[in-house]
Amino acid sequence: MSTGNVLFPGGSELDQLQSIYRVLGTPTEEVWPGVTRRKMWNEDAPKLPPQNLASIVPSLGDEGIDLLAKMLTYDPAKRISAKVVLQHPYFVGLEHGSRGT
Repeated sequence: MSTGNVLFPGGSELDQLQSIYRVLGTPTEEVWPGVTRRKMWNEDAPKLPPQNLASIVPSLGDEGIDLLAKMLTYDPAKRISAKVVLQHPYFVGLEHGSRGT
């Protein structure tokens, strides 16, 4: 939203997953325990490495990239909660209009 572009474009479910994998990397058991047992898992999906989020959305800055990475964590048990998101340093000063997004 901060760039005005879609981070994970896709015209179908498969396109969407491939778009996510191109940015976040193909999930593995190490980053998301149990992923290979999920219904959507495709053993034949290309094994892609994660990209550097700062190179994809450089306008976010260090705090924004940290927040985005925590929000885009595959494993729901490790993903940042909405309550904690609101306490993230990225939003410090937001109530005073200091963010230009």
